[in-house]
Order: sequence, then structure tokens, then C-alpha cells
Amino acid sequence: MSEAARTRAKLVFLIDVDNTLLDNDRVAADLKRHLTREVGAERQERYWALFEQLREALGYADYLGALQRYRVEHPHEPHLLEVSRYLVNYPFANRLYPGSLDAIEYLSQFGTTVILTDGDVVFQPLKIDRAGLFEAVQGRVLLYIHKEQELAEVERLFPADHYVLIDDKIRILTAAKKVWAGRLTTVFPRQGHYALAPEVANYPKADITIERISDLLGYDIGALGGAR
Repeated sequence: MSEAARTRAKLVFLIDVDNTLLDNDRVAADLKRHLTREVGAERQERYWALFEQLREALGYADYLGALQRYRVEHPHEPHLLEVSRYLVNYPFANRLYPGSLDAIEYLSQFGTTVILTDGDVVFQPLKIDRAGLFEAVQGRVLLYIHKEQELAEVERLFPADHYVLIDDKIRILTAAKKVWAGRLTTVFPRQGHYALAPEVANYPKADITIERISDLLGYDIGALGGAR
């Protein structure tokens, strides 16, 4: 990270990827259909069982890691190469929510935009790059295992008077609010299965709730806090 990136900004927008900018539920649904077609319904279900086991162990989604575990169980599966190829070449740009890139461009007029995500160190960066998000934030991408536990590092790399965290997981918004308090404005886009789950009611409300990421276009940035 350059010294210029560490210059204190007035306002930094920290933007999640999966189900915030990109419809990851549709990615998973596409993969489910592809797996069913290539290896059958029963083995497709086994892949997702391994996927969930790995997510529980690691704390993030690891599609390629689950495929590796599947290969250990089915070393002679003839369609593994095709499934791997499908994942690596998936057209992620087609799964961006409408207005995602426009929202980033709009926010960049008022502060520094940063992708803040969690995931594995191969597939998640590939997804971000293929979707055009790496270029949209000029390479300002932070990738962690548990991003809500890395806020001190985020602040070290991108010091700011005020932060705006945009994330579809209310749990993460709540955790960040406990750390940054009044220096943080939380924005909750109600997109994807996490945002629409009943458990959301168990958490404090976000500072701002929007129905879709494109609602930020033209939004009064002063209402997000920290902007002058």
C-alpha cells in the first residue's frame, strides 16, 4: 500500500462484494444447476455439504476448496475438470446488481471507495477482477478471513475522519458499529438471503437501510455522515 493511500481522508466508503455489489445467490444457483448437470443431483448435494463444512471451519466461502475436498472423495469423477473450468471462467460481470458500478463512481465523488470483503485468496480476487470491481476502485481492495475483526488494519491502511460501511450482513454492520461508533455510518442493502433472513430482526437497525445498491445513486451524501 502506498504512502498516499495512508493519507487521512475525510470520508472512506467500505463496500462489500457478495450480495452487496454482486448477486452471489445467483452465482450459487448457476453452479448448482451446472453441478447437477455434470455430476448428478446426489453428488451435487454432496459438494454443497462439503462447502458448508468448509465454510464453518474457515469462516468464509471457499468454492474451489470444496471442489478439492470433493475430489478427494471422488478421485475418478470425469467431470471435475469441467466444473473447475466453469468456476474459473464464470462471467461475474453479468451478475453485478444493476447500478453497482455507477454507485461506486457516484460515491467516489465524495470520498475514497474501498472494496472490503472476506474469502479465499484465489477465487475471491478472481471474482472481484472479473466483475470489474478491482478497476472500479482503482485497486483499493482489502480481503480478509473475518473483516469485522480487521478494522484496526483497515484504519491503518485507509485512515479517515469518517467511514461508511455498505454490507448486506447486519451482523458485520453491528460489529463494526461497536468499534467505530459515531465515526461510522452503516448502510444495509436488503439484497440476498442474508439480508432477508429472519435473524436480521435480532440485531440493531443499520443507520440507513436501502432496498438495492442502486438506491445510492443521487443519495444525499451528507446524510451518510462525515461529509461536508
